[in-house]
Amino acid sequence: MREDGAVRQLVVGDWTYLWSLRHKHREGDVCRDVLHLVRDGVRTRIVFRQGEGRGISCCYAHDGVVAMGPGRALNLNEPGTVRRLVDEATDRGLLPGAAELDGWDLFDAVLSRAAAATPATPPGCPPGP
Repeated sequence: MREDGAVRQLVVGDWTYLWSLRHKHREGDVCRDVLHLVRDGVRTRIVFRQGEGRGISCCYAHDGVVAMGPGRALNLNEPGTVRRLVDEATDRGLLPGAAELDGWDLFDAVLSRAAAATPATPPGCPPGP
């Protein structure tokens, strides 16, 4: 597993994204996992905040896992997951753009993209790869 905050590259078509994942705490705020994306100097943050029915890595699994229940998890350390987040945000017209996006708004669609990529997965198994 990569060190927290390590910068990686993701190539999507003609675009290269730099991305990193960090786990953050602010006094008086809930834990959150933040995926930082940079394309052509424009920074976008996709934020997953811990909340009711919404688990993040500090509480349930290894760093970078966000979940909404058994079999409904995304590993933000996986380039394929980051690619699906980029694709979904782009399809919605949210990227490119300097902003902070609520990752939970993208969660179900990204989970569906992952399931479509592995159609032979038995019911109840977490989507992959």
